Amino acid sequence: MKTAGAIVIADGRSRAADFVTLAKPRLNLLVVASTLAGYVMAHGDMSNVIVVLAMVGGTGLVAGGASAFNQVIERRTDALMRRTRLRPMADGRLPVPDALAYAAVLSLAGLGILAFVVNPLSALVALATLVSYAAIYTPLKLRTSFATVIGAIPGALPPVIGWAAAANELSQGAWILFGILFLWQLPHFLAIAWMYREDYARAGLLMLPVIEPDGRSTARQTVLYTAALLPLSLAPTLIGMTTPMYFIAAFILTLGFLVLTLQFAKSRSTGDARRVFFASIVYLPILWILMIVGRT
Repeated sequence: MKTAGAIVIADGRSRAADFVTLAKPRLNLLVVASTLAGYVMAHGDMSNVIVVLAMVGGTGLVAGGASAFNQVIERRTDALMRRTRLRPMADGRLPVPDALAYAAVLSLAGLGILAFVVNPLSALVALATLVSYAAIYTPLKLRTSFATVIGAIPGALPPVIGWAAAANELSQGAWILFGILFLWQLPHFLAIAWMYREDYARAGLLMLPVIEPDGRSTARQTVLYTAALLPLSLAPTLIGMTTPMYFIAAFILTLGFLVLTLQFAKSRSTGDARRVFFASIVYLPILWILMIVGRT
């Protein structure tokens, strides 16, 4: 028989777990990794442990705050989709004021750490990421399929945060890293949109596969964005950031990714979309590693 105290403890743990879920820590690991990659590529001082930890922690907190704001705003649409209906806000397990306060605390704490421990420029880029993601991209998903492209902008800013933290300026290298991440996201998210197109349609989200159900535009854009990624992924070598070995490895890696998108374009099957999705998850960390190993 459970005691009242045990029930309270269990409820407390469940509530705490819901707040953790609201910040999407596992998904935001890639955000933090991309920030760290930008820092390393800008020749940031890895021996400066305080700055590195502040950059990683501050970026993670802002990313968590953005995720929480997103789930508050999308709680009604999330409740209509099978894959998101059990999220804390969609399921009604957390009050909206509590979730908003939590999102604000995470965001402000992260921005404060970046501004006062790292530098103001890194905090400014993080603020741009937060605002463009929560206040622009999220509401646009109900209005236009172009929201996917808009959403790729905040998604591409983490390495720019890292570059700003290291160099306290945004030079050519920062924008090449931004472009790589921007283009990578589009086949990644288009594959997700195709896999879950029925869910998105049920929620009224205007994703490309919803407004054009035959998938031709989705497939074509998946290939085009990945094709554009191929030359841009080689640009670090062309401007002297990386060695020729990186150039060769990045070419092979991105070409393999492109082949998978071509297969998806031909079949427009859920299975091939899933392969593009999983390939995208593997692609980015490998590219960052190759870039860091091949840094000049």
